Amino acid sequence: MQNTAQPLNDMLVSKSLSAADYVPTLDAMLSRTLARIALKKEQGLRTPDELWIVDHNDVYTLGQAGKEEHILQRTNTPIIKTDRGGQVTWHGHGQLVIYWLFDLDSLGWSVRNMVSHAEQAIEDVVNDCLKSHASNSSLISAHARRDAPGVYLYSHLNTASNDKAQPVTELPIDDAIMLGKIASLGFKIKHGFSYHGVAINLDCDLSAFNAINPCGYAGMQMLRLADFAAMDKQAQDKQLAAQAAEQSMPAMTNCLSYEQVTQKLISNIAKRHAGHIQLRALAPK
Repeated sequence: MQNTAQPLNDMLVSKSLSAADYVPTLDAMLSRTLARIALKKEQGLRTPDELWIVDHNDVYTLGQAGKEEHILQRTNTPIIKTDRGGQVTWHGHGQLVIYWLFDLDSLGWSVRNMVSHAEQAIEDVVNDCLKSHASNSSLISAHARRDAPGVYLYSHLNTASNDKAQPVTELPIDDAIMLGKIASLGFKIKHGFSYHGVAINLDCDLSAFNAINPCGYAGMQMLRLADFAAMDKQAQDKQLAAQAAEQSMPAMTNCLSYEQVTQKLISNIAKRHAGHIQLRALAPK
């Protein structure tokens, strides 16, 4: 189901799709991109860029140059070949997918700029969530890597220079332990317009990744935010709250919701799109 477009700034709108099948979503995204390209070429019109916030039904997608050898086990979940970059990944409920339908030329962004903005927006939001909603926030941080697109979580537990007075996001990751990957990226560029985008694991069932080499990396550990920050599990949390009330126990109320994380990320991306957040130096190789 698609909601009415919501304006984020003068040249950016958001749209939401819930319980979305992959192929119709891809077809609609490509159709919209081609229409925008035509309007710009034929009439010189710059149309508003779009963020599509998507809750996908379970699916494995294989990138344009994807190798089927990275599919380790066939399940009942459909496998769809698509035109984005990257290898095989999974999308499904509990994972936040945001497609970036951007006119890069009008923004003055290179493809590298867009990828860096995407990674840094995810870093900002995940680190903010860890800082405000995780008991071990002083030990875990999110960072991008130059050698492997995406965002990864690192533990600073054994970092000798760990200083409580220094923000964890500023600690060097050279000696930190990489725990795994929390977010994946895959874009397609056509005539200077981008589509496809990013996927962040919030409270999804990670077992779906066991059937593949995620993004083509054998043994890559996939992570989700719910295992590091307190997230609202809706019905489960309501039941626990009721039990706590019966036993006169304090209930956890300081929990992140899926919607809160989504809004944090949309807000960060919108500020970057408007030029209010500048790129930081790229991650070390």
